[in-house]
Amino acid sequence: MQFDPTLYVITDSSYHTADSLLHAVDQACVGGATLIQLREKDTGGRDYLALAQRVKAVTDRYCVPLIIDDRVDIALACGAAGVHVGASDLPVAVCRQLLGPARIVGATAKSVDAARAAYADGADYIGTGAIYPTTTHVATKITPVSTLNEICRAVPIPVVAIGGLNADNIGVLADSPIAGVAIVSAVMKADDPRAAAAQIREKVLAMRR
Repeated sequence: MQFDPTLYVITDSSYHTADSLLHAVDQACVGGATLIQLREKDTGGRDYLALAQRVKAVTDRYCVPLIIDDRVDIALACGAAGVHVGASDLPVAVCRQLLGPARIVGATAKSVDAARAAYADGADYIGTGAIYPTTTHVATKITPVSTLNEICRAVPIPVVAIGGLNADNIGVLADSPIAGVAIVSAVMKADDPRAAAAQIREKVLAMRR
């Protein structure tokens, strides 16, 4: 599947109701999000699916692909564009086997070796970070920009930087050959998710020029 990882917005429902989460996703799409990932670390399968179906109804309106974090079963059940997995989740090769060739499989990789292995196993893109400390509840380890750049050069698939990035600090990536940035709090916590998404997207595009 063709996809654009320029502005990859990842949800965090820890400070949202279901309705306000959907509003934030809607506004992120209006502001220029090119991928949306639904990430629900502590939600059971039934509730996860129900929320995924509602989020997909929003992203479909804007033709923005929806990625499901961790859960291949939820991705299949809601008809999402794909899944993203980390080191402790289902292996990339298994995700590819279950999802087939047409859906997106993304993988977290914090080293060149891990990125190459994910690519060999069928990953469509790599997420690398954290570039900065984050305020999410996901355990993070800081990844130097130099390592991010090495990963970009090591694999022929898009690499997305993630972790504590916002409009004020994204300039640290100005010379990095990344394909895009993954943003959580800077959009999902923003008073105006639309404006936040638009500002970050413009900065990413400016870095490419």
